[in-house]
Amino acid sequence: MEALTALEAASESTLKVGVTNPADAEGGQVVGSPPAQLLPAVEEHPKILLPRTLRQTYVRKVGDTVNLLIPFQGKPRPQATWTHNGRALDASRVSVRNGERDSILFIREARRADSGCYQLRVQLGRLEATATIDILVIERPGPPQSIKLVDVWGFNATLEWTPPQDTGNTVLLGYTVQKADTKSGLWFTVLERYHHTSCTVSNLIVGNSYAFRVFAENQCGLSETASTTTDLAHIQKAATVYKTKGFAQHDFSEAPKFTHPLADCTTITGYDTQLFCCVRASPRPKIIWLKNKMDIQGNPKYRALSQLGVCSLEIRKPGPFDGGIYTCKAVNPLGEASVDCRVDVQAPH
Repeated sequence: MEALTALEAASESTLKVGVTNPADAEGGQVVGSPPAQLLPAVEEHPKILLPRTLRQTYVRKVGDTVNLLIPFQGKPRPQATWTHNGRALDASRVSVRNGERDSILFIREARRADSGCYQLRVQLGRLEATATIDILVIERPGPPQSIKLVDVWGFNATLEWTPPQDTGNTVLLGYTVQKADTKSGLWFTVLERYHHTSCTVSNLIVGNSYAFRVFAENQCGLSETASTTTDLAHIQKAATVYKTKGFAQHDFSEAPKFTHPLADCTTITGYDTQLFCCVRASPRPKIIWLKNKMDIQGNPKYRALSQLGVCSLEIRKPGPFDGGIYTCKAVNPLGEASVDCRVDVQAPH
């Protein structure tokens, strides 16, 4: 067999291999030679083209989709395989599709257990290329632990707590502190992304009692629940002695007086009409409505209302006989007052 140099072997695309018998070579014939075998040569070494965004830790939230497309090179087509932390992938949760020039890693709903080091290996004979991708799956942290009210003085309250047991598989960005007074029950934020486990809340209102709660926060947001203090912070009023001076109590009692009278109006048959006036009196007066000096209280055709000194009378679907003089009378123990207006009802044109 004719020997080939290393340079000639590298330049050839195929290599022919055969077996000859030296005895037969003397006769000029080759006997019993097997068929030639073709071995493919490497035309392009394997290489992985890792995207720039995957050269640092790839962060996803729990429940998100992980879909990584990694291009590679190699000719003939290399073989691509994936591992997770040095082990084979869980085929029930992770799927892989290898194409001619790329490999896709797909996880439909990421879990925290999917975090770790994923390695892509592209092999072509004895040649290979590898790429490592760090995936971190995170979720909201748990609430802080053991929150307590340490001290209350003046307009201030001091709180202490311990970090949450579960940080959500990532570092905490801080804590959010909120307060709520027992009168309104509404929560207001006083500190955001606070990095210590103790704080002092100031500018509390004298005479109110406050509860406090603390959330933990990471890249996913605030913890779903908060740790709330069991004790209330009572902001006590200072003991002040007032010396009362004698003074005459003002008497606010007065007889009824209309500050806004009734206005004459013209309406159309069948259209509801309302009359308004305003009265001032103390104690609260009794309101009586009259039509042509006849009491109309209890008549279902009329609806009388009185609130905060505003008196109104609604005439429901007036007819031709509902026109006339309407009177509003206000009566209390100190006197009475009244106002009148004329209502004309016309037929529609």
